[in-house]
Amino acid sequence: MEGSWFHKERYPFFLVLSLLLQGRSSTFINNCSGSGQHGMYPTVLDSVFDRKAFRPVTNFSIPTLVNISFTMSAILDVDEQLQLLSSFLWLEMVWDNPFIRWNPEECEGITKISVATKNLWLPDIFIVEFMDVDKTPKGLTAYISNEGRIRYKKPMKVASICSLDIFYFPFDQQNCTLTFSSFLYTVENMLLGMEKEVWEIADTSRDIVQTHGEWELLGINKATPKMSLGTSLYDQITFYVAIRRRPRLYIINLLLPSGFLIAIDAVSFYLPAESGNRAPFKITLLLGYNVFLLMMNDLLPTSGTPLISVYFALCLSLMVVSLLETIFITYLLHLATTQPPPMPQWLHSLLLCCTSPRKCYPTAPQKRNKGLGLPSAHLPGVKEPVELVVKVSGPREAELNECLGSTRVQQEDETQKQHLVDLWVKFSHIMDTLLFCLYLLFMATSVVTVIILWNT
Repeated sequence: MEGSWFHKERYPFFLVLSLLLQGRSSTFINNCSGSGQHGMYPTVLDSVFDRKAFRPVTNFSIPTLVNISFTMSAILDVDEQLQLLSSFLWLEMVWDNPFIRWNPEECEGITKISVATKNLWLPDIFIVEFMDVDKTPKGLTAYISNEGRIRYKKPMKVASICSLDIFYFPFDQQNCTLTFSSFLYTVENMLLGMEKEVWEIADTSRDIVQTHGEWELLGINKATPKMSLGTSLYDQITFYVAIRRRPRLYIINLLLPSGFLIAIDAVSFYLPAESGNRAPFKITLLLGYNVFLLMMNDLLPTSGTPLISVYFALCLSLMVVSLLETIFITYLLHLATTQPPPMPQWLHSLLLCCTSPRKCYPTAPQKRNKGLGLPSAHLPGVKEPVELVVKVSGPREAELNECLGSTRVQQEDETQKQHLVDLWVKFSHIMDTLLFCLYLLFMATSVVTVIILWNT
């Protein structure tokens, strides 16, 4: 009983010890004495497979160099709310195993074989920004050269955290990072290197990604900082992935319809204000714009305040201001045609300067004729009473003169009132033109400012 217990408990220890002692040898060249006509039998590499739990080095004080590279074959999604970048990568890792070597001349010219990764030691390389479960398919294989170089490629769907700036949406560019590091081995045990140059990685990825999805790959850069955790120092390689959104979808579905609606709102100022059709038209246009914003809300980012939201709010504000201007002009016209108030002298002078600049000069104050400052003899539309052909004498003459005098006063009052109405109507038209010009100026300034911000 004691002997069997000793063998069960101590046998793994002696196996590990024998493997470590075997690793002290200076030559590790496998012969092909056990190979058939189709190549080496798996039994030739059994000794290597048995030591898959250990880092394959002849001297454990020498770190293992693992060269990495990747190809970004697709940018699947960019989640602005969760701040995540979903991409598809083909990760490639290359390292040397000094215990796997053979002479191709003795092995029927075989220079490369494929081996299941479950039989090999694999470096524990992971992506620091990874925010999901690794869904790499099982049962992958690695290629081993006759010099002991192992090349392992695996597909990865990566959901990595990325700090997104959506202010310039939909003309935004994002810079995300992919940091490759080891979570077990420090710099004393593992070092990371580059299998390909970073420009080769960027060109290969750009050729594959450029025709897919909403995003396009601009470039890839790298840095090699060290990560310190307590007293441990880990080697890592950080890749900076620059991507840009293709804005065509948002230009067609968001910017162009909004621009058309605001242009129609500006053109609606040419509708006659007296007709009363301008205000209902602008109200209908305003309601239509609100419905448009509700329908297109799904295309906008759900977090943050992008510049396009400011643009939409600005367009909505312009429509509201134009509606208020129309209401104001309609009120002035209604007031002018029903009960026109006396026009102040300064406003009458200003109106005279705007309509007839040559007549704009200071004049001596005169007695107002019901608030107009115009003598009745010079008012337009005033007609002198027709002289009677037949002269009437006596009391009938006095009564007739009194009647003619009241008729003349009534005509003068009506003429003055009509002239006052004309002045207020003219003032309303001038105010309408002035506010329209201010509206166009503010709209042009705002749109140009937004475009300049987008271009920066």
